[in-house]
Amino acid sequence: MKGKMMKKGDLILIGIVVIVALAFIVPRWFSDNSSEKNHNENRIVYIEVDGKPYKELPLTEEEQLFTITTDKGFNQIKIHNNGVEMIDADCPDKLCLGFGFVTRPGQQIVCLPHRVSVFIGVDSGEENEIDDVVG
Repeated sequence: MKGKMMKKGDLILIGIVVIVALAFIVPRWFSDNSSEKNHNENRIVYIEVDGKPYKELPLTEEEQLFTITTDKGFNQIKIHNNGVEMIDADCPDKLCLGFGFVTRPGQQIVCLPHRVSVFIGVDSGEENEIDDVVG
């Protein structure tokens, strides 16, 4: 029985796949957009109710608990380990608790029944611009 040997076409295909993979991986090593940059930025937790600014809190390593109380109900957020998560709410579906722990600028937690939005932004001294408001 003859052993299965790789043909010239197989080697060319493997080489092309490796080159394409490296084309996506190598630029990340040399880019300025490193994870260290995210840790050095002055990140802030922005809270909005009914699409209007409600509160701004610094994103810190230390644990902070904050309760948002409106006429529709309450939501409790926990800021810790340079991230934020919704840990309690009295809305009927509790979908807002499923967003998990968010740590990056642009990530968001939303409670539609209470019309509460919690997102991370960077304090650049400029007013924070929101792409869209639902409601």
